[in-house]
Amino acid sequence: MPNIDNKTRTELEAAAFRRLVAHLRERTDVQNIDLMNLAGFCRNCLSKWYRAEAEGSGLDLSYDEAREIVYGMPYGDWKAQHQTAASTEKLAAYETNKPKD
Repeated sequence: MPNIDNKTRTELEAAAFRRLVAHLRERTDVQNIDLMNLAGFCRNCLSKWYRAEAEGSGLDLSYDEAREIVYGMPYGDWKAQHQTAASTEKLAAYETNKPKD
């Protein structure tokens, strides 16, 4: 791994995160269940991780606020505009592969 100072590493990681979030905002055709079944995480997971990091830094950030950061709009709006019903096959795959919290 290249020798990168911590400030630069943090800046690169933050930029990569912003790029991932922007990509997910553009790809509204990719449903959260598809992400979960394929990669084991989704937009809601990113929101939870974001909130946990904020709280770890002493910031009061609600789950809804974190989801708005990730989705680019209130979750209810995104869901109404972009979420489709999951097929029986997708739901079964999720039940088989879902993370054990």
